[in-house]
Amino acid sequence: MIWLTWRQFRTQAAVMFAAVAVLAAALAVTGPHLADLYRAAGSSLVDQVSSSDQSLYYAGLLVVIAVPAVIGMFWGAPLISRELETGTHYLAWNQGVTRTRWLATKLGLGAAATMTAAGLTSLAVSWWSSPIDRAVDGGGATDTYFPRLDPVAFAARGVVPMSHAAFAFVLGAALGLLIRRTLAAMATTFALYAAVQIVVPMWIRPHLAATDRTTVPIEPGGAPISVQDGAREIVTHLEEVPGAWVTSQQTLNAAGQPASVPSSFGDCLKTESGPPALQQVEGCVADLGAQGYQQQVTYQPAGNFWALQWAETGLYLGLALALAGFCAWWIRRRPT
Repeated sequence: MIWLTWRQFRTQAAVMFAAVAVLAAALAVTGPHLADLYRAAGSSLVDQVSSSDQSLYYAGLLVVIAVPAVIGMFWGAPLISRELETGTHYLAWNQGVTRTRWLATKLGLGAAATMTAAGLTSLAVSWWSSPIDRAVDGGGATDTYFPRLDPVAFAARGVVPMSHAAFAFVLGAALGLLIRRTLAAMATTFALYAAVQIVVPMWIRPHLAATDRTTVPIEPGGAPISVQDGAREIVTHLEEVPGAWVTSQQTLNAAGQPASVPSSFGDCLKTESGPPALQQVEGCVADLGAQGYQQQVTYQPAGNFWALQWAETGLYLGLALALAGFCAWWIRRRPT
């Protein structure tokens, strides 16, 4: 059964691992140069990265994030649905292979290849990007590059991509078992996986490790702020904590209670035409600070990176195991 499963799977695996090898070779060419540049420049490395390396940085992010989705669609979804569509699963079952063994072999071999491919891709990209990541987390400019805790970079670093790939693969297999049509299962896998990738960073990941909180005064020359939603919302940029991921923030009044930004602030920023001048903005900010308004910022510090990585890895692997258990229950108790 293992040999048969491997023969069915080997072409897909060969294509994926060949692509990983090409990516690793491309990264190996410029990786040592970036490491040398970081040793010489430290956090100012981010200002010295070439445009080609910058493009490679973003390409690496995109590839690692895309690998689990591709695996779920093209490895997971057809794994069972293709067998059910063509009826070839009866051949294995009529030769004394139980449904549970048939499913376990397919899921086990596929999950092992899936996690290996995603792990190697993440390892290569994380190694290449590590000088830039260290520079950004050490206080380098973040307007071009992402801190490791940023939701975009976090999904492309460390061990998390392996768990994402395992989850996407088993999700695709489960949907193929339920839908029994390969193309429909592929489309549904992509949609559900994308939805999970939005839900987890927004509502679950911020709570997987203990957060820190700080209160920042609103004043000219202090922490940079942005004015949003027609001057009804203030956003503070926490530059004094490099590499931090701000998960939420709240404006406080002079009594230290949550409050909305007063309408007088928006009135102060109004002009007859065009955006307000810098001097006018600073004056409005000073008036708001004089009234005792502050900004409370809740964030995940850069030091929580690995705690969040392992917690999220456990979450996704738990979901993958739950889906595998559901597949085993379904295939044993439902007619095919």
